[in-house]
Amino acid sequence: MFRWVIIFAVIALIASLLGLGGIAGLSKEFAVILFVVALVLAAIGLYTRGR
Repeated sequence: MFRWVIIFAVIALIASLLGLGGIAGLSKEFAVILFVVALVLAAIGLYTRGR
C-alpha cells in the first residue's frame, strides 16, 4: 500500500511541475488518504500481532 502512496505522490509532483494543478491536487489527496489508511492498517496489524 505504501507503494501506491509513493506512486501518487510522484504523479502529483510531476503534474505540479507541468502546471496541471487539478491532477496534482487530486493525486495528492489520494496519496494522503492511502497513507492514512496504510498507517491505520499497519497499526492494527502490529496491535493484533502482539496479542
